[in-house]
Amino acid sequence: MVCLTLPPYLLSRAIDDGLRSGHSAALVGWVAGLLGVGVLNAFVGMFRHRTMTRIRMDAAFRTVRVVVGQATRLGAALPRQVTAGEVATIGIGDVWVVSGVLTICGPGVGAVIAYVVVAVLLFSVSPLLAAVVLLGVPLLSVLVGPLLGRLQRVGMVYREREGTLADRIVDIVGGLRVLNGFGGKEIYAERYRQGSRALQADGYRLGAVTSWIEALKVGLPMVFLAAVTWLAARTAAQGGISVGELVAVYGYVAVLVVPVAFFIEGGLDLSRGLVSARRVIRFLRLEPDDAVRRVTAQAPVLPSPLRDPASGVEVAPGKLTVLAAARPAESTTVVERLGGFVDSDVTWGDVRLDAIDPARVRDRILVADNEAALFSGTLREVLGGRWDRDEEAILRAVHAAAARDVVLGMPDGLDSTVDAQGRNLSGGQRQRVRLARALLADPEVLLAVEPTSAVDAHTEAAVASRLRATRTGRTTVVVSTSPLLLDQADLVYYLHDGRAVAAGTHRELLLAHPGYRRLVARTTADEPGPPAQREPR
Repeated sequence: MVCLTLPPYLLSRAIDDGLRSGHSAALVGWVAGLLGVGVLNAFVGMFRHRTMTRIRMDAAFRTVRVVVGQATRLGAALPRQVTAGEVATIGIGDVWVVSGVLTICGPGVGAVIAYVVVAVLLFSVSPLLAAVVLLGVPLLSVLVGPLLGRLQRVGMVYREREGTLADRIVDIVGGLRVLNGFGGKEIYAERYRQGSRALQADGYRLGAVTSWIEALKVGLPMVFLAAVTWLAARTAAQGGISVGELVAVYGYVAVLVVPVAFFIEGGLDLSRGLVSARRVIRFLRLEPDDAVRRVTAQAPVLPSPLRDPASGVEVAPGKLTVLAAARPAESTTVVERLGGFVDSDVTWGDVRLDAIDPARVRDRILVADNEAALFSGTLREVLGGRWDRDEEAILRAVHAAAARDVVLGMPDGLDSTVDAQGRNLSGGQRQRVRLARALLADPEVLLAVEPTSAVDAHTEAAVASRLRATRTGRTTVVVSTSPLLLDQADLVYYLHDGRAVAAGTHRELLLAHPGYRRLVARTTADEPGPPAQREPR
């Protein structure tokens, strides 16, 4: 910015000392200096652009990292506290707006310094012109101020509605098959169109304010330049300043147009950035469900039983336990309590699960369900997760999950690309990949929800036998009503209305409980009430 003020000074010296005086040597010297400053400005401008690009990219990716880190920290609490559309809007739009704001800092400081330098140079020419500049630039900023405030208000409404609309399109795309099935696609599409029209109206209001600011950014400096040039020309005509000084004044004020434009543009970017930054900060302030827990106990050192008083389920260490219920949601709720994802009275050994550091619980207890995310990457990366496993260990987990055909069916085996959420895999393949990933993690306690619901009977039989063999000596809980899995269990809990009404081996329960027999046989008979002759073990 300061270098931009040098050409008008050198040009004025070339006119007064060279042209008017007829000194060729002085003229050549000042013109050479002008050429040198021009080359210097070109290089400085180039590196300024590189620096601003680096700052913008660095800020964007650092913001992405903290947003992704917060999403990971929230874990299962994320969908309960924020919509997918809002997260998408932050990641796609707000992050880049915030990063763009940081690029106004350098030019903003430079504009202030250039403003002071121009004022000093003008004061050496004419105190009156210097006073006009010193008073005029702040006046321009004051004129734009109210519009910037309105821009923030309108921008906040627009971004909120944009997030809501993005969330709606995510829901439509995610549930398109279901919507087609019951004819609800057009209803949701119409709702989206209505939301889109409302967003369009907000966009017009936002665009109206922005257009005024953009117009003032270009127009006000030009008006200011014309006013100062007119005043300088009158002063020169009256003999108050020389022709060279008149040229210099015009150059100084023309240069000052750039800082003034930066002031206005910076205010525009800052207004947008504050809207986006508030959204990002609001997301970063969210806390996981277990963040308010007070850590008052240590996790058991040795494998210990998990007890859920609400259901009567007790998971013995080193055993394969299966939860069977007519309503899968009942078993899933028990698993969520045993995994520490909801507040409960579950104990691990002799201590309450919610009194233990959640990080320690997550390290040792793993809940594997069919909604777990599959991120894009190679199959090797998807299976390994955050662990660096060798190929032999990966192939063992793949074999245990009966997923070897998934690896063989992909063009590059383990190095083949898996799309986000496994979109290039079938439902059964995704399920087995999730199970293989959970087995590869080898947690002390594995809680698997319906791990074979999307596979055929032959594959299910292989998974059942291999799961038991792979997890021998490790605590495993499976939610399922599959006879193949139930027959492999050390203990089966039969749940009714969320309570364990009976416990035993699969064969014992088949003999003792008609309701259990109907459940396993997949009949449609009404579920009987809990039997009174047998208490759960």
